[in-house]
Amino acid sequence: MTEYLIYFNQQWVGDHSEEWFRGRGPLSRAVVEELKAAGQFVFAGGLEEDEPAFSADATSGTLLFTDGPYVETKEFLGGLTVVNVPDEATARMWAGKIAEACGWPQEVRRFKPWGGTES
Repeated sequence: MTEYLIYFNQQWVGDHSEEWFRGRGPLSRAVVEELKAAGQFVFAGGLEEDEPAFSADATSGTLLFTDGPYVETKEFLGGLTVVNVPDEATARMWAGKIAEACGWPQEVRRFKPWGGTES
């Protein structure tokens, strides 16, 4: 089994009415329940838009914390789902279901093996 990240940038969501968003919630929750039933769910969640964000940067040799995302960033992560699936085709299938339920695009990336112990 391989873990994949399925995610979207907040800017991909678009402008919709509150009623439209309320209608998407049950669809998205249904996909998460389907993922859980299939035993392929690891984690899912949307990120708070109105809560403060901060960055940690140690590239200068000194750890620096700054408020907000990087200034040069035009897009920021809006939400994510991690799945543990047997192959890319299954990751694509789940990404499609999530995209249809949410109503906006999703990007999919495979996690690199990191050399830690497998659970």
